[in-house]
Amino acid sequence: MGLVLSSCSSGKDWRTASRESAGIAPVPSVTNEAVLHVYGANAWGWRGWFAIHTWIAAKRTGEDSYTVYDVVGWRGHKGRPVLKITRDIPDRYWYGEKPRILKELRGKGIDELIDAVDKAAHAYPWKTVYKAFPGPNSNTFTAWIAKQVPELELDLPFSAIGSGYLK
Repeated sequence: MGLVLSSCSSGKDWRTASRESAGIAPVPSVTNEAVLHVYGANAWGWRGWFAIHTWIAAKRTGEDSYTVYDVVGWRGHKGRPVLKITRDIPDRYWYGEKPRILKELRGKGIDELIDAVDKAAHAYPWKTVYKAFPGPNSNTFTAWIAKQVPELELDLPFSAIGSGYLK
């Protein structure tokens, strides 16, 4: 008898999996302060048994939306950059998997950290390269940001496969 892991998303269809807000991020229209979140959610399919996907979302003081910074491998299949920086829902389900906050920074002084994250994201050296293992991948990107902006004091979990690609 084989091993059955029913909690894995591999039995789901990625085309219909939820990409809605998980309701974790503060609503920008009622939250004036700066917010910087690092999210993680179980990776898609069988990879979710042991790995997470990470991304960053930020809202400067007074802004009415979030900027999301993320790397997704399938973007590169059509010759597009794998890195995307865009206004978006910050706390989307990752294809049916609920995200969790890995790091939260809010309030005074966070706008400067957001500026540093944005600068580091634009300088990311693997904008068009993606490899699930050993990297560069989404977790390599988040680790790159953490290395460039040590004030974040971000330690990614062991399940952030690819975060060690920088070492």
